[in-house]
Amino acid sequence: MPNFCAAPNCTRKSTQSDLAFFRFPRDPERCRIWVENCRRADLEAKTSDQLNKHYRLCAKHFDPAMVCKTSPYRTVLKDTAIPTIFDLTSHLKNPHTRHRKRIKELTEEDLRKIKERRLASSIEQLASKKDGAVEDSSSTNEDEPQLSTEEKEFRDHLRSLFEVVVMLGKQSIPVVACKVSEAEHMSSNLQALVDYRMNAGDEALKKRFQATAVNTEYLSATQQSQLLDVCENTVREEMLMEVRESRFFSLVTGDLVDFANEKHLPLFLRYVNQQNVLREEFLDFMSFDGDENALVERLEAQLTDRWGLSMEECRGQAHKATGTSTTKMKAVAVLLMQKYPLALHMPCSHMALNIHLANSLPFPNVQVVMETLRRVKVFLSTPFAQEELEKAISTHYQKNEEKGNTLKLACGSEWTEKHNVFDVLLDMLPPCCCAWTAFVTMMMEPDAYSITETLSDFEIIVTIIILKNVLTFTRAFGRNLQGETLDVFFAANSLTAVLHSLNEVNDNIDVYHEFWYEEAVSVAIVMEIPVNVPRLFLRKQRAADAGEVHAEVYFKEYVTVPVIHGVMQEVEDMFSETNLKALKCLSLVPAVMGQMKFNTTEENYAEVYRTDLPSPDTLPAELHCWRIKWKHRGKEVRLPTTIHETLQLPDVKFFPNVNSFLKVLSALPALKLEDNKSDTASDRLQAYLDSMSSKQWNKSLAMLNVNTHVKHDLDVMVDKYCRLYPEDDPEAEAESEEVAEAEAESEAVAEAEAKSEEVAEAESKSEEVAEEDAAMK
Repeated sequence: MPNFCAAPNCTRKSTQSDLAFFRFPRDPERCRIWVENCRRADLEAKTSDQLNKHYRLCAKHFDPAMVCKTSPYRTVLKDTAIPTIFDLTSHLKNPHTRHRKRIKELTEEDLRKIKERRLASSIEQLASKKDGAVEDSSSTNEDEPQLSTEEKEFRDHLRSLFEVVVMLGKQSIPVVACKVSEAEHMSSNLQALVDYRMNAGDEALKKRFQATAVNTEYLSATQQSQLLDVCENTVREEMLMEVRESRFFSLVTGDLVDFANEKHLPLFLRYVNQQNVLREEFLDFMSFDGDENALVERLEAQLTDRWGLSMEECRGQAHKATGTSTTKMKAVAVLLMQKYPLALHMPCSHMALNIHLANSLPFPNVQVVMETLRRVKVFLSTPFAQEELEKAISTHYQKNEEKGNTLKLACGSEWTEKHNVFDVLLDMLPPCCCAWTAFVTMMMEPDAYSITETLSDFEIIVTIIILKNVLTFTRAFGRNLQGETLDVFFAANSLTAVLHSLNEVNDNIDVYHEFWYEEAVSVAIVMEIPVNVPRLFLRKQRAADAGEVHAEVYFKEYVTVPVIHGVMQEVEDMFSETNLKALKCLSLVPAVMGQMKFNTTEENYAEVYRTDLPSPDTLPAELHCWRIKWKHRGKEVRLPTTIHETLQLPDVKFFPNVNSFLKVLSALPALKLEDNKSDTASDRLQAYLDSMSSKQWNKSLAMLNVNTHVKHDLDVMVDKYCRLYPEDDPEAEAESEEVAEAEAESEAVAEAEAKSEEVAEAESKSEEVAEEDAAMK
């Protein structure tokens, strides 16, 4: 993210200049002097911490003597540096120009103090220049340490290594290449690329290699791990700086990933950056071990202690859980909302609402259906399997070609992630089983046989039909929720009708179940599947002498009723009163206001985010002005249709409450990502995981691969590595070698002295024996 200079009449930013940019000092007194010299009246009310965090001055505003380099890669200021070079008059040439950085008019007392301070600063700078002239041209002051030749070579060597690591991450190349099963023949891609660079003429790597002892590994596993950790942490810190500056964020988690036989939870953060663009970035994997309370504690520690964020500023959470992890993540969401009420639990915008609702039902038969869907998706990813399925569809629907063609189109475009997934699955059941039976016969594919066996179970067919029919009532609501801003607003207002429909089904469950059961029996007859109660349940009934149970009664009690109750409960939980109030605040978007004839009442819902607004007391008046602005616009002015479009307006900054309101709403996880032309972070993560075997997955390389758009500053990585692992520094190694040699010499001396003492004792003993022999004679 670019840094902008805070000085008046200065338009420089870091992406357009090689100049260094310096933060305002944390010391309150020095910071006050900087602000006075800047003549920025709007900065006087801010604390030194706020200024240090959000504002910069470029090097052009400092005397060159105050700017120094601590290394070839980093430019810093002297501790006493004060900005003194400013352009305070160029704006006078065009008095009609509006200036964001307004220049403060100074009194005579202010001018006198500034002159005194500048005089003292000039004397100090003159003294430093004289000191520099006396010293040798290659030497520097004590606070400007120069790197030795060994340190420069070591840093160049590290820089080359980091280039290789970054390239591995960007190109999705694993660290270890599993060529054969034997572990001793497994080669390291990292080591191979380092060797290639040395052969290609990388002098920094060559020198380091030639200086390495023959029996020492050039790039040990420990050093590889250290390099990967530094790369990962540097990339993450770049993104966290944006999150901290944006203040508000939402937490999103993905499907579990298995690293080294341990489950890990991918963590994503949603936020609006300084360019008012909504971002969702992948930041880390977190261990999934322990119960719900342990997981909540680990999440809080990760976000607050390690990342420096505040959970008080978390405005939403969404958990894309599947299988057995669903119940655990729902409990985690509840615990987080108890601690942080504004961290609203919402569905994830990447997942169709109907799929989310089905995943949330903790019933074994429903989870079997969802797991089978995931296996079908993987299985159909091969061209041969897709071709066999299309042949089977053509054969089965030869009397209804229109439906067959429609089904072919539906099952060729990520149909397992669509809102009508259960309708498509039901239509595909007969041709699916035929296709995969033939596939098993030809290819002897055990996975296809397993899927066919599962889909040929009458209980699974009943479950699919019940899910299809119950979730029909939430399908349009879910589509609107993932649509444009206007659709989301109307979806929030239509939830009452959705719940009313579900309640009507629940009140007349006997009638609805009868129709649904007949549909299941019809499908079973077509597929030649026996209509019966699960054998495990029959065994329990016989053991308890409970008598015979009819299939229709069983499926009503154990499938239909639990599914309808579970869906109703999940919808009510995911769209509580607070959640709906937040979504109804989307009426702030001008296009929604226009659709509502500018008769909106955001004030009724604004109480939810009152503490997030800069001036909550003036909100009613500001909203009135906001509505009037768009109601009486010119005919040629088009109403912005999305939050992103609205935030990009140049005059939205004159409505600070509306601006803050829109940024908070934009980060809610239920809203789709706007102005996002590339794949989402979750898609990029899945692409990385699919590109290689699970044995080759690496958390650090996953971070680099998913976040290739983030700036990779190799010099920062080198500095961070040298700070974290000083023992790897050449001087430290030399010192350790000297110590080791001294210890070896002292040990050798001690051994020689011990041997001489042993020889002297032996000689004295031999003399005593000789004297005794002589005395006896």
